[in-house]
Amino acid sequence: MPIDTTPPRPEDFVQTGSRPSDLRITDLRTATVGWNNWHFTIVRIDTNQGLSGYGEVRDFASKNYALMLKRVLIGENPCNVDRLFRKIKQFGHHGRQAGGVCGVEMALMDLAGKAYGVPAYVLAGGKFRERIRMYCDTPNEPTGEAMGHRLKERMGRGFTMLKMDLGVNQLIAIEGALSWPQGMLPGDPEDKLERMLNHTTLMHPFTHVRLTPKGIRLICEYVEEVRAVVGDAVPIAADHFGHIGIDDCIRLGQALEPYNLAWLEDLVPWQYTDQWVQLERALQTPVCTGEDIYLLENFKPLLDARGVNVIHPDLATSGGILETKRIGDYAQERGVSMALHMAGTPISTMASVHCAAATENFIALEHHFTDVPFWNDFVDGLPKPIIQNGYIPVPEGPGLGFTLNEEVVREHLVPWDRGFFEPTPEWDNVRSHDRLWS
Repeated sequence: MPIDTTPPRPEDFVQTGSRPSDLRITDLRTATVGWNNWHFTIVRIDTNQGLSGYGEVRDFASKNYALMLKRVLIGENPCNVDRLFRKIKQFGHHGRQAGGVCGVEMALMDLAGKAYGVPAYVLAGGKFRERIRMYCDTPNEPTGEAMGHRLKERMGRGFTMLKMDLGVNQLIAIEGALSWPQGMLPGDPEDKLERMLNHTTLMHPFTHVRLTPKGIRLICEYVEEVRAVVGDAVPIAADHFGHIGIDDCIRLGQALEPYNLAWLEDLVPWQYTDQWVQLERALQTPVCTGEDIYLLENFKPLLDARGVNVIHPDLATSGGILETKRIGDYAQERGVSMALHMAGTPISTMASVHCAAATENFIALEHHFTDVPFWNDFVDGLPKPIIQNGYIPVPEGPGLGFTLNEEVVREHLVPWDRGFFEPTPEWDNVRSHDRLWS
């Protein structure tokens, strides 16, 4: 008997027995998974019809950002995604504090898609592409040649766009590469700036860490070694420059222009719109930021000022699928492309895939975990590996398009959390007067 190779269609998944108008949220529970130093909270929203939807709180964020929303969701129809988002968005903020709102929005989109039997991208307006280009993040390597070979290996897996860590971390132990006011920074001088560069609460303008001419020359030599290995054609973005001020960002950015980098990411904190305008005007390499910004209204100052060439929201920070599509559309009106930051499990990744499919000016979606062998296993119902020759095919299944592999989730639960989607009755009846106006 011949095998049917016809690709699935959205209408194949319509649940004719579902009654979306009668769907109600009955519970919200979480399970936190992790590996190495990472952890991620999976959000599960249950309903009176046996449907469950899944979302994800951003890496390193508290699950409480999601659980605190339970009291305002119980009894609501999850298909009213925009209405519920407007109801809960006041409880998010920039960075990880947006994790609960965003994870819930993903789960609502998953539920609404399952209720109507359509992929989440349909609820966002339809798709512009059949597959989503992935770009592969690569942490620090001690030499440019070593980084080049790591990137070359990723190219061999089909990735057509790459990113590397590049900045002052490589210079910490090199005499004469950096200068700073000795003794003023956390961890200085005992650990040679390591703690300051990675964990300081001081924003970039206030550290007064400066690159010396030697330091700039060494970074340029590093990138030259990278290009010698991978060639000049593949786009390579650069991130994690360190907490240096705008003057040094401009000096370094201008020195790196011969190497044709795809973009320079998060050079200064996103809040400093005027500094981003300075960077954009001074450099011929595109500049990019946005992974910690919450809601379209907070992207608007950067976009209206034309302070970036690429906007870079993270779906698990920016507001979820629909809000991030609005951000992309607004950027498109101002001639700015959108890439998506992402460091998560396949759950938040697939939410990002649906958003990317529905956004015309999308470039590529980040992937952090190429070297984690079990990353694909958290979900079923998708082609494996999930990333195929550098792309993720846009799924046609209902909602986000996957089923959760509960066995794998159990295997990777963090030891310090309460367990696998345990009941959360303590969050049912929390009371608060939350109105933002009088």
